[in-house]
Amino acid sequence: MIRQRIITALVLAAALLLVIFVVPAGIARVLLGLFLAVGAWEWSRLAGLQTSAPQLVFVAIAGLAGAGALILAERGGMSWLAWLDVAVWFVGLIWMVRFPVPVPRGFAAVSGLLVVPLGWLFLTTLLIEWGAGWVLFLFAVVAAADVGAFFAGRSLGRNKLAPAVSPGKTWEGVLGGLVCAAVIGLAGALWFGLPALPAVLVAAAVAAFSVLGDLTVSMLKRHVGLKDTGSIFPGHGGVLDRIDSLLAALPLFYLGFGWITGA
Repeated sequence: MIRQRIITALVLAAALLLVIFVVPAGIARVLLGLFLAVGAWEWSRLAGLQTSAPQLVFVAIAGLAGAGALILAERGGMSWLAWLDVAVWFVGLIWMVRFPVPVPRGFAAVSGLLVVPLGWLFLTTLLIEWGAGWVLFLFAVVAAADVGAFFAGRSLGRNKLAPAVSPGKTWEGVLGGLVCAAVIGLAGALWFGLPALPAVLVAAAVAAFSVLGDLTVSMLKRHVGLKDTGSIFPGHGGVLDRIDSLLAALPLFYLGFGWITGA
């Protein structure tokens, strides 16, 4: 299983680097859109949709939402959309704190129809307008949070973070993830010529939000009785299982580093 996970992760990383650094920006936007369309399909199951017809409708609405968000962004609404995205994740936090109180199907559906297309918008905006280096920096922050949390939690973890949602996560693990993300933030500050302290603080905040994304999707999976959102990636589950942290991290990364750089 570990070998399978490693091989899958390497293939995914290679494909991602190809899309970010080699594929023309317009084609990359389409490819990332198709990738996130699979994520929308999986999210439809979290909303309780079990048959193909309503799931296809869900994906179509998500696509229309993405197109509408792109139009709003081009008219100067990017920051407003980012704050809307952040607000959705905070609502998810409220339900997570209350879990196992049943999660309203409406929230599960509407949240997916917002955060998945907005995730596509922010990711492609970073790639096309900020550059591939910024996308790589984002991925490094989220990955550092995940890896740091895993090793710190495994060696030091004692206090459960959200036992009803994800029994394996601990506060010590989260702290380890934040520290690792802060280190990446400092490296990013040096690379991009940013003020160190704001970059470190924003990276840590982005890492904290990435944990919220992971926990929110875990809560929705538990609510509908799913172990994984899909099975497209051997040893890793579905698309959402791989990008839940990224989806939550994206709007805060955009807002935080946009503020630092004046973008």
